[in-house]
Amino acid sequence: MSQPATLLGLLEPVPAERTAVIVADDGTRVTYASLREQIQEVADRFAGLGIGRGERVAMALPNGLPAIVCFLGAAAAGTAAPLNPGYREDEFRFYLEDTEARLLVVPKEGADEARRAAGEKIPIVTVSVEGGRVQLSGAKARRTASAPTPHDLALVLHTSGSTGRPKRVPLKQSNLATSIANIIATYDLTPEDVSLCVMPLFHVHGLMASLMATLASGGTVVVPSRFNPLGFWRIVRELGVTWYSAVPTMHQLLLARVGKGERLDAGKMRFIRSCSASLAPETMHSMEEAFGVPVLEAYGMTEASHQMASNPLPPGERKAGSVGPGTGVRIGIMDNDGNLLADGQHGEVVIQGPNVITGYENNPEANASSFSSGWFRTGDQGFLDGNAYLTLVARIKELINRGGEKISPREIDEVLLNHPAVAEAVAFGVPHRVWGEEVAAAVVLRTETSASEADLLSYCRERLADFKSPKKIHIVQTIPRTATGKLQRRVVAAAYGGGQA
Repeated sequence: MSQPATLLGLLEPVPAERTAVIVADDGTRVTYASLREQIQEVADRFAGLGIGRGERVAMALPNGLPAIVCFLGAAAAGTAAPLNPGYREDEFRFYLEDTEARLLVVPKEGADEARRAAGEKIPIVTVSVEGGRVQLSGAKARRTASAPTPHDLALVLHTSGSTGRPKRVPLKQSNLATSIANIIATYDLTPEDVSLCVMPLFHVHGLMASLMATLASGGTVVVPSRFNPLGFWRIVRELGVTWYSAVPTMHQLLLARVGKGERLDAGKMRFIRSCSASLAPETMHSMEEAFGVPVLEAYGMTEASHQMASNPLPPGERKAGSVGPGTGVRIGIMDNDGNLLADGQHGEVVIQGPNVITGYENNPEANASSFSSGWFRTGDQGFLDGNAYLTLVARIKELINRGGEKISPREIDEVLLNHPAVAEAVAFGVPHRVWGEEVAAAVVLRTETSASEADLLSYCRERLADFKSPKKIHIVQTIPRTATGKLQRRVVAAAYGGGQA
């Protein structure tokens, strides 16, 4: 039986009475019948506000029932464009303009920076929950949202490039449905599974793995408003959680609360998934010892609708340091000339599959460099072993990977260069024991001006989300450049890349 090729189609076969969502903060339970009704109601409301196929509904919402219903409602009526609610006003303004958002959905209270960014240009709809049902402000539904097709655009996200502004990634209903089916097959998800969604629902990891793969398999999603390592295992045991997916930073925070040689009661947990950043083999082994369940490292990216590879469940072999074989995705290793390489040879990881985009939106330059002979170039360096297990060696792109959040150093450069005292700026990642990488920068000041490191740090915090703001800024005399004038980011990172505490 073939998988339905739209997000709403994936939910249709699940029995009405089954529990779809449990809101961890207050214990609210939502059945599949109620969830489907609420999604259709919200989709109709969006349609009543003028949203049609391909038109973007931006949302700045914390994890919870409104984020789930509004994402699926927007994807049904038009195209969902979820944004990080932690962005600053300038960041919201860029993303709202870049996506050409027709509506902005925010909580009833708060989200002041998002509201200011929308200004008078973009209508704002507020969302709340009453009696376990999502309520939208604004016009009543005047028409029913037409059912999307597999070829319609369901979701638009941004992915950062190391040398430019974030790229817009258009994901079709069929791209997402394919990825969801691959995730379900990889982990043998069934209606008996309960996932704990700790990844943000503005990120493809949380949306596809934690949320949609669970719902499409008829399981239950437990959603806390935020990740809290203090109450994590209580929720796991009380609500019968069978798996969760997270970035290594979250795993390490959980691990830090376990004494050496101690084993926690993991309740019904049957596996733990790690993705969106490299998992150290020693961390994997320590987690398995402390939690008593297999830890499966996976490999995903926005352009592939999330998952590309994963280590398998037992009795399959899981290899520490490897992200496993392709999961319904063809993986190759390519040299600079576009030739596929043999097992064991290092090169750029390339992928093919129906979950992979065919191009970025309105970005011919990025498309020309990212696609080669029908393959998508990931920008990661790696190799395949004789059993088709993929090992990632390094990131070719210069993204800073802070706890799974991919940060474009160019964005930080641009903010610093707007400071009146800064003549040159280069941002880079430095090793960090918790986040994997932390953001740092080096600047050259203009002559006859002055600014302290504290001044520059404060300036960045006012203009960038906390996770993007540099934690250390070096004031230097010169920044090395190539003969063509390009900043040598890696040289600077090597010179100032001492680990952060």
